Amino acid sequence: MPMASSVLISLLLTLLASPYAAGSARYRLAGGGASSCYTRLFSFGDSLTDAGNYVTLFPDISVLAPPYGETFFRRPTGRFCDGRLIVDFIAEALRLPLLPPYLGGKTANDFRHGVNFAVSSATAMRQGFFREKGLDLTIIPPYSLDVQLEWFNHVLHLLGSTEQERKGIMSSSLFLMGEVGVNDYNHFLFQNRSFTAEIKPLVPKVIQKIQNAIKVLITLGAKTIVVPGNIPMGCLPRYLTMFQSSNPGDYDAAGCIRWLNDFAEHHNRALRGMLEQIPHDQTVTIIYADYYGATLDIIRNPHKHGFSKDGTLIACCGDGGPYNSNSLFSCNATSALCPDPFKRISWDGIHYTEAVYHLVARGVLEGSYAAPSILSKCRC
Repeated sequence: MPMASSVLISLLLTLLASPYAAGSARYRLAGGGASSCYTRLFSFGDSLTDAGNYVTLFPDISVLAPPYGETFFRRPTGRFCDGRLIVDFIAEALRLPLLPPYLGGKTANDFRHGVNFAVSSATAMRQGFFREKGLDLTIIPPYSLDVQLEWFNHVLHLLGSTEQERKGIMSSSLFLMGEVGVNDYNHFLFQNRSFTAEIKPLVPKVIQKIQNAIKVLITLGAKTIVVPGNIPMGCLPRYLTMFQSSNPGDYDAAGCIRWLNDFAEHHNRALRGMLEQIPHDQTVTIIYADYYGATLDIIRNPHKHGFSKDGTLIACCGDGGPYNSNSLFSCNATSALCPDPFKRISWDGIHYTEAVYHLVARGVLEGSYAAPSILSKCRC
């Protein structure tokens, strides 16, 4: 990365056609036959968006073995899913190729349609923050949102040699910020830290990091940025296993843990409040993607969306227990596997199935869970 570019990105942070395009006929998204309204798609985030960066860094992991990837790709791809992710469905709907992981490319040609910077377990806060808090860093990688933005700046300069070229790239690209922040909370929860004293006070810090990242992109020339909220954490099989309670009042009608979902909603309110106040001119569109609402609707109304009621809160791939998620990394080649992932919501206890990601992507693309919708920007 050029020295001047590195300094610029650090200063800004401080101041502030696919080989799978045919897809499954079962998952045909609206988008028409026209060419993409965006020339490129850039995505940031964690394992809900990671398409292969984590496994490039840490190849000895179960996600590189079956049954991961079995539904669509018929092989493991580095995605923490049985098939495609939300970002994949967005790319397909925009008539763009599936994004390559940043660590899988080297040249401008590799990134000509965009790139995926997301890394599993990535956080909004830098790794040093968690070190200072005394957390075990074993599963906390040093690839926070700040680092992913530095990677992006490197790619931007590969693609455009002049400021005018780079501004053109920024204005014609779609940016997916990813569900940043979930892991900042997860890492504390996984290590049994205090919710009241340590986890809930993290929210303003996480929101500030997301705000800084958005400001960086706007300053560089971005015109359309999609910012997803947190997911319903209290409905994840892993958390349902960790925080089992004998008190019926701790659960909602769907069987999800109330206090965890309340916390996710608290994060999302803070995020939306920030997005409403972040300064930008009328040429910039910031889209809030309601991953929480889209997913919770599926969980509460599984039959309406084609899912089985009895498997709503049970992982498709896991290692037993009431939610088939007795451990954090419970899905591997010897795991208990459900007969039909298309009927299940959770894939491995932490991540969702392709079937869920398709519906969430449709809600963001077509507008029921985004305002404005992504595709509405293509009809201008």
